[in-house]
Amino acid sequence: QVQLVESGGGLVQAGDSLRLSCSASGGTFSNYAVAWYRQAPGKKREMVAAITTGGTSDYADFVEGRFTVSRDNARNMVYLQMNDLKFEDAAVYYCATVYNGGWIWGQGTQVTVSG
Repeated sequence: QVQLVESGGGLVQAGDSLRLSCSASGGTFSNYAVAWYRQAPGKKREMVAAITTGGTSDYADFVEGRFTVSRDNARNMVYLQMNDLKFEDAAVYYCATVYNGGWIWGQGTQVTVSG
């Protein structure tokens, strides 16, 4: 069973940067595409970025070139580098993957942006 654990969230000011990490255990990590999602209070969970097994990345329109997703298969890690954070980026960020036909989610890491 694949398990995902996020870390790296925190309280930052608008314009600051954060790097979120997603640590994976179980299974062969290099076989899985991984996505980052976020959910703000009162809003639906939305996809932020995704990275394929081959390293191809995709981003939501609202990222506007500020975020970069990457992976280190040797370390079973996926990262989300977030630059120029905006107040509206505040949310709980989750990493997720599909394993055996079902979604696997981490517990989330909180990102708070002060104005």
